[in-house]
Amino acid sequence: MGTDQQVDLQGVIRLRREFIAEGYTDYQLSRLVMAGVLHRVRHGAYVDKELWDRLSAADRHRVLSRAVLRTAHPSSVLSHVSAAVERGVPVWNIDLDQVHTTRTDGQSSRREAGVVHHVGDLDEADVEIINGLRVTRAPRCAVEVIATSTTEAALVVVNGMLNSRMMTGRELMSAVREMKHWPYTLTAHRVTALASDQMESVAETRTLFMCCQQGLPRPEPQVVVRDEWGDVFARVDFAWITHGVFLEFDGRIKYERFRRDGETLEEFLMREKKREERICQLTGWVCIRIGWADLERPAATARRIRGVLDSRRGAMGA
Repeated sequence: MGTDQQVDLQGVIRLRREFIAEGYTDYQLSRLVMAGVLHRVRHGAYVDKELWDRLSAADRHRVLSRAVLRTAHPSSVLSHVSAAVERGVPVWNIDLDQVHTTRTDGQSSRREAGVVHHVGDLDEADVEIINGLRVTRAPRCAVEVIATSTTEAALVVVNGMLNSRMMTGRELMSAVREMKHWPYTLTAHRVTALASDQMESVAETRTLFMCCQQGLPRPEPQVVVRDEWGDVFARVDFAWITHGVFLEFDGRIKYERFRRDGETLEEFLMREKKREERICQLTGWVCIRIGWADLERPAATARRIRGVLDSRRGAMGA
């Protein structure tokens, strides 16, 4: 998880008042929008339509954040999920149609569509500059997301920050203690209990959450498999070592990350099949594969995993 794929969005927002100052009329701006030259991000803020069309949902939220900040109070800071997205942290199942801000002067801003203005104590020490924008620091941002999201959605964000070394586990725990008077403290306890810097994707975090939520034994993440000579052959997503079972998540991100140059999907899948067979040969383990659809039916998926674990009980001395 990281920020290396972020699009540079510096200077992409142009305000209505800037167009008017250059001699454009409101009628001309409307015609440019209708012609597909401009896209109206929000009232009085525009972006190049061609750029907008090729942006991801996360980058569109970043554009919207910039539009909000262009006309916001000077003390306004991106916070909550908006700060997480600006950092390049993957998010899941959190609404990106609204921008979240908090002011360092403790005041509330006027209500406006598409913006959630949070009121709270925010010191400058909890603010830093990311991509030229003022955002809440990672530990503070993590607690903000925990306070406004489901346990699973918050865990995705927290693990993304931990894996990207934006904060440490100790810093997270310290921030949670400092915000103990905030709502949703039960969610905070659940998230911190499952938080791990070893989760490398949304899929891995959601898989771990599913296992724990469904009462399965907690698997070990990123387990290294060595060959006959002691050299590292592979690393599997999860393993129940004492049961002799490992779990791999199949998804588009894995294909994009590990596909070799010029390799087709069929060639990649064949190489993955041979890799799995070799791991089983080296370890004596059996493999469980799951995908995104399996996470949408957690009870059924957990039953399948539990069945495999039960059938392997005692196989590796368990």
